[in-house]
Amino acid sequence: MSALIVDGDVVHYEVLGRGRPLIFVHGWLGSWRYWVPTLQAVSSSYRAYALDLWGFGDSARRRADYGLDGQVELLRTFMDRLAIVKAAFVGHGLGAAVVALLCRLYPALADRALLVGLPIDATDLNPRLLDGAPGALIESCIDRGPHLEPILREANKTDRNAVAASVEALRVAEMARLLGELSQPVLLAHGARDTLVAMPGDGVTEALGVNVHSVGLAESRHFPMLDETARFNRLVTDFLSLKDTGELRGLTLKEEWVRRVR
Repeated sequence: MSALIVDGDVVHYEVLGRGRPLIFVHGWLGSWRYWVPTLQAVSSSYRAYALDLWGFGDSARRRADYGLDGQVELLRTFMDRLAIVKAAFVGHGLGAAVVALLCRLYPALADRALLVGLPIDATDLNPRLLDGAPGALIESCIDRGPHLEPILREANKTDRNAVAASVEALRVAEMARLLGELSQPVLLAHGARDTLVAMPGDGVTEALGVNVHSVGLAESRHFPMLDETARFNRLVTDFLSLKDTGELRGLTLKEEWVRRVR
């Protein structure tokens, strides 16, 4: 376990591997924990970090910073403290929204972003996210197995005020407009069976910026990194290996994952 102290408050993170920096940012249901299979998969080529946002996991409950802006500043501070000049990002749910905003506010910090389960509109979110306890929602999204119990323990640490505040911030974030303004390569990934965040229609993704593309994982729910681990990890490594934005359109259809053509 590693930690930073930011203005007297603890920020928990884990790090694995060597190479170029890659930062994973979790969503509303959980913490760094569910990234473990992907952290292990990329660690031979990347220095992979996964941190807990304010109000989640083992990071402090810092209510003043539960909005998207506050979580973005946490990411910026995290990079500054660890002397990370620029990184690639993988964000999920809330983490995807935070990463998208960081790419807009601090473009020099972000090389590219893979955004998983990003609600492009607040209406894409299932109201159960605000009504249900994180642990109960987790059990409806993840098959039982050895990985479930540790993820449940982490989810139950969540301050529900952090969920509510970030969802409210998302309502006014104009995510579609924000995505259209980004200069970095951005890949959207959605589980086709996700019941918490609706998969955007083709008309929505076609209206986004030229740097934004969309992928659907047919057998995944809210956690593609757990439902289709091999396919998801292949998607991550393929995306990270692209040399420039122009190559994003040229991603070839592979057995491990299915591309949605814009």
